[in-house]
Amino acid sequence: MQQTGKKPKLVLFPHRAFTAACAGASTDDFAVYATYRTAHGRFIGTLKVVRRTDSRLLFPYDGAPTIGPYDTKEAAILAAAMLGAKLVEADLENPEL
Repeated sequence: MQQTGKKPKLVLFPHRAFTAACAGASTDDFAVYATYRTAHGRFIGTLKVVRRTDSRLLFPYDGAPTIGPYDTKEAAILAAAMLGAKLVEADLENPEL
């Protein structure tokens, strides 16, 4: 095989700043987004919990449970918000790093 004198092409991937895991110190260090969606005339709670100190997504995760179904959107949102509060408290007690 004959060399052509060309160097291999460097492939650049999008740069994403590395953020070290950092546990939250208070409930203010978390963002909890609770809402709902509809399915077959019922209401399913949806939830997103993010630890702001390191932007770690705590919920939803693979295999996360479904919140509901409920008869009203208010019940679905309340259930999602209550689960979010429990997850925040659990992470404050035992941080997932």
